[in-house]
Formats: sequence, structure tokens, C-alpha cells
Amino acid sequence: MNGVTWLERCQRSARARLSWLLLVALAAGLSACASTPRGLLEPVAPVPGTDSVNMLAATTRAPSADAGVLFSGERGEGVSFRNIVVSIPRNREVGSIQFPRSVPGNPATDFTVTASTALPKARLADWFRSTSGRSKRVFVFVHGFNTPFDRAVFRFAQLAHDADADASPVLFSWPSRGYLLDYSRDFDNASYSRSDLADLLGVAAAAPSVREIVILAHSMGSWPAVEAVRQIALKSGGVPRKITNLILASPDLDVGVFRRQIEDMGPKRPQITLFTAQHDRALQVSRFIARGATRLGGIDPTQEEYRNQFAGFSGITVIDLSAINAGDRLNHDLFAASPDAVRLIGDRLLQGQVITDFDVPAPLAAAGAISSAATLLVTAPIRVFDAATTP
Repeated sequence: MNGVTWLERCQRSARARLSWLLLVALAAGLSACASTPRGLLEPVAPVPGTDSVNMLAATTRAPSADAGVLFSGERGEGVSFRNIVVSIPRNREVGSIQFPRSVPGNPATDFTVTASTALPKARLADWFRSTSGRSKRVFVFVHGFNTPFDRAVFRFAQLAHDADADASPVLFSWPSRGYLLDYSRDFDNASYSRSDLADLLGVAAAAPSVREIVILAHSMGSWPAVEAVRQIALKSGGVPRKITNLILASPDLDVGVFRRQIEDMGPKRPQITLFTAQHDRALQVSRFIARGATRLGGIDPTQEEYRNQFAGFSGITVIDLSAINAGDRLNHDLFAASPDAVRLIGDRLLQGQVITDFDVPAPLAAAGAISSAATLLVTAPIRVFDAATTP
């Protein structure tokens, strides 16, 4: 019937059921997160003895009537901008987020919001000028799949704080619904938002007070991030020099598609850094949904098939975190939950520098060119590969 056999229909049905079961299993593994209350973004009064992160949030989400939620997981009309100040308690482990157990939270012990103000697009240049400091650097973060707006705000605040980012923190939040079973809808919403991200990057690059832009995208957020940079390159004949580094953490991207994207960017593209981990369970499920295609964030950079994919492309560094366990049981947020990874982001990548083996101190790690990967110490927690080196 319609060219599809009974066996093929059964196979498709079985695959759909198994995908559902895998996602349910993931949901069960993360059930502890469900106890976090809603409405975390209702501002509270600041208290002494805490730190703060003053960020700009740009979002394509629809506004929420709940002042503590601010933005839902549905698409909005255009882009909304908001200046949000997050209070962060001291005496906490690097990579951790202290979510309030009840609303409102206590700034002395919890991540809380102490200020939240709508900002018109016409004032973005003023905001960049007042926050970029001597570095004149903008740090743009694009969150991943299954991320409500409040989680995106707190995760970015934690990362910007722990990395000691000398930059203006800018969160770009697309309409993730925040449910594990909404993978396809999240992907559509991420794609829907890529042009708006490209426009935001263009505004930042045009601001006289901005000298450098570093982009960090996580998981599914890597798709609109790479697409936005590609779109700028195709429109302008290259990527603006101010966009210096594109960091992809656990990128949920097809390897071949990514290669075509960087080809489209041309030679005038930023330095690209990939954080990968072969034990990333979220990407393992994504790989199954993609019918067995390994996701970019789950590659083993020592394998010849991946060395061949990137051979000849200068400016691509692969950082393998496969020997690290940090954060939740999925190993999907190692870039922000691992103190070593956070240090590399803050001390090197946000300073516009390329990570090499000298940045990963012995005996904790070893590094080498992708062509000589067989000689590496495979037990090293962090391994660094220069993807341009041919086998």
C-alpha cells in the first residue's frame, strides 16, 4: 500500500515505540528535577554576601502571564529583550546550581533573580556599552533541548559566574517546551529562531563598544547557532571578524551536515571548538532517533572516519570529555558542570585563545594531534585534538 510493505510499517512502528520508551527512561532518570517549583524568576530583594550576574536575555518565546515564569515554551511574536540580574550564593561548588525548594527563593542559599526589566531593541547598543568593560567582549549562550526559560537563565548565570567571564553575558533563548517527549517540536522551534539569532549577532557586531563576540551553544542549540553564523556568512561574504570563537558543547548535529555548514561559512569563519563525550546518554538517544547517525557531540575523535571528515579544515579543535563524570547522570552538561571544562572556557576560550595540550596540566590529561590519536593516554580526563591535521 502506497509503496510501503507491511514489514516496513511494523519496523517504523517498533522504532517509534522504542524511541518513546527511551525518552520515558530518560525522564525517569531525571525525575528529581520535577520537584523544582515553577515561578523561579519572580524578583526578590538582594542580600549582602552574594555574587551576581547581569545578563541580557533575548528570546523568541511567547511571554507568560506568570511574572515568575516570564516566557513560555511557545513561539512569540518577534524577539523580546530583558535585562535580568541573577544572585548567586557563595560557598558553592563550581558547576552547581542551587535551585530554590520553594518560591520565592533565599538569595543567601539559592539562585534567585533580583532584577528583571524589559529592554527595547533600540537600547541594546547602550547595554553593550555599559556592561562590556575593558574587554569589550560579548559572551552569547544558546541553550539546548528540554530547557525552560528559568533553567536557561540559571544555567547561563552559573556558567558566566564560574568561568569568571570578562564579557557582557547574553542569553539567546528559543522556545524549548521543557519536556523530554517534545524533541521534534523543540527542533522545529530551534530552526524557527535561527534568523533572529543571526540578527542579534549582527546588532552586537555593529555596536561600536563591542570588539569581540564569543558564542557558546549547547546540545540542540548548536543547530540555530551554526545556522545563524552560516546565514551571516552567506549574506555578507564571510563571518564578521568580531565573531572570534564558536563553541559547541555536546552538539546535537549530524556530522556531515556540520561539515557542509562550515564549508558554507568559507575561510572567513571563527575558531570552532567542540566539546564531545562518547558517554553522553542524551546524544545516544538522539542518535537512535536519527536512525543510527552519530551526533557530532558523541564522536570519538580518534576514529579515522571523523578525522577524514575534518581533514584540511583549519581552526577546529575537538575537546574530548569522555573520561569525566559531572552534573546529572546523562553526562550532557559536562561543559558547565565540570570544573576543568569551565576553567578551560573561562581562562582560554573566552580570552580568544585556542586550547592546546599546554592548557590541560599533566598528569590530569594528555593531548595530541588528531592524526596521532593512537598515541594518546586514553585514560586522560580531557583530551585535545587539532581537527585540521590530516591522518
